[in-house]
Amino acid sequence: MSGVTAGTRAISPYAVFDRASWRALAAGSALPLDERELASLKSLGDRIDLDEVATVYLPLAGLLNLHVEASRGLWEARNRFLGDASAKVPYVIAVAGSVAVGKSTTARLLQTLLAAGPGAPRVDLVTTDGFLLPNAVLEARGLLGRKGFPESYDRRALIRFLSEVKSGRGRVSAPLYSHSSYDVVDDATQDVDRPDILVLEGLNVLQAGRRADGRAPEVFLSDFFDFSVYVDAAESDIQEWYVERFLALRRTAFADTSAYFHRFADLSDEQARQTALEIWRSVNVPNLRENIVPTRSRARAVLQKAADHSVRRVLLRKI
Repeated sequence: MSGVTAGTRAISPYAVFDRASWRALAAGSALPLDERELASLKSLGDRIDLDEVATVYLPLAGLLNLHVEASRGLWEARNRFLGDASAKVPYVIAVAGSVAVGKSTTARLLQTLLAAGPGAPRVDLVTTDGFLLPNAVLEARGLLGRKGFPESYDRRALIRFLSEVKSGRGRVSAPLYSHSSYDVVDDATQDVDRPDILVLEGLNVLQAGRRADGRAPEVFLSDFFDFSVYVDAAESDIQEWYVERFLALRRTAFADTSAYFHRFADLSDEQARQTALEIWRSVNVPNLRENIVPTRSRARAVLQKAADHSVRRVLLRKI
């Protein structure tokens, strides 16, 4: 298969593309953003430039445009066959991956690139952070130290939100989250009103989860996804990125006296590094190994990052 990396011979559900062959898929396509706009999209600590956007994210957006167009064509054909005049429902794209791996930047880039695509579709972006249970509830349940684990989310509310979006309902509200206060914002919501495309970003969006009685749920979040992207990297690299981001936040966001993590602002570099490592090892590593990495194989596309943050390979599911 053209574009598959040399030496890939084993039977696999994925077609594997190196950087050059993946970039060639968008040859001749113009980037619809500049350095200033890119700076506003990338998260703290993400090292990404316009060349990386052209190499990785522009081809991915082009592929997604094909999927969206095919979905629209199938919907029109179905309506003609059934004599149905129901409105087209949003195409939902999930973006998953670890803390500090760059999934938020990926989601924002996809939103921007897709919105600049054929027909200028309306693209909304929602993060699952808003569906975390409030800190008071987590604390009462003894789950504050497991924030980000599947059980720390109001999964029923998240499934209801997606169900309403995919039913074509107008003005569906999603709760908002503040990373400064480290909590869900009271009475603050984001309205989603039948966009053409919805990008949903979060740690555990591909996770099956369990019900309180231990049984598998009857409905999964992934039941509502049309396409899914997993942002991947070696655990050791993600750890270093997490520590670097923590040190950067200590000098910026943590300096705000109203911030939840303000108590870390006066730590020395070494103290801050050790604190970050402790949080990483006690919270983020167990969640990554137990809940996030096991969902990687459920993604339609996997972006494999190298230590310098660049995507070295793209895995695209064949089926």
